[in-house]
Amino acid sequence: MYKKRPVTYNPWFYIPFLAWIVMGGILLLFFTKEQLFFAVNSHYTPFADVVMYYTTWLGEGWFIVILILLLFAISRFRNLWFVTTATLCNLVPFGLQQGLKEYFKAPRPRAYFHDSSLMHFLQGWPSLVNNSFPSGHSEGAFAFLSFASLILPEKYRKFGLVFFVLALSVCYSRIYLTAHFFADVYAGSIIGCVLTTVIYSVMCRFGSELEKDKID
Repeated sequence: MYKKRPVTYNPWFYIPFLAWIVMGGILLLFFTKEQLFFAVNSHYTPFADVVMYYTTWLGEGWFIVILILLLFAISRFRNLWFVTTATLCNLVPFGLQQGLKEYFKAPRPRAYFHDSSLMHFLQGWPSLVNNSFPSGHSEGAFAFLSFASLILPEKYRKFGLVFFVLALSVCYSRIYLTAHFFADVYAGSIIGCVLTTVIYSVMCRFGSELEKDKID
């Protein structure tokens, strides 16, 4: 019988995440969706256009799959436990947010504001109008990067803060690019991080014996 994996939650990721939950909740209480949207979208530069365009890739499904596959280059991740855990931590939150999108069918900013001249959006950027809540990119980024923070070796734990900033940057990019409202990215981040953390904890407690099955 294999011992349970010790579950350690990276404080460099989770403390900022808890602060984000509190601050985000406060912002939603005191400001309207219009105010929160234009607080981000109305502050733009040509340089930020380029940065946000590529930053949002961190929440793309295909990009996350590539990153997970690259982790197989590390020998300690070539086992059935990692494959199963990485898959569940990223697919389960994805499935939930997709279900919520279909349930709420909320309009995206371009539909909500009827392509108002007050909005800033990139030329050639897809004209997204439906299924705004919650944000899939924000969910994907927080799911993967919270998972990445959990599997960091002890001496590299401080990179959890970098991972958090990257995940939050994806949330910012989705508002900047007129794809979502603040509530969308806020909910997406919670779904991604919380579900990933729960699944990771369960796998550490009950799935440790899968580590004996090496994948070469």
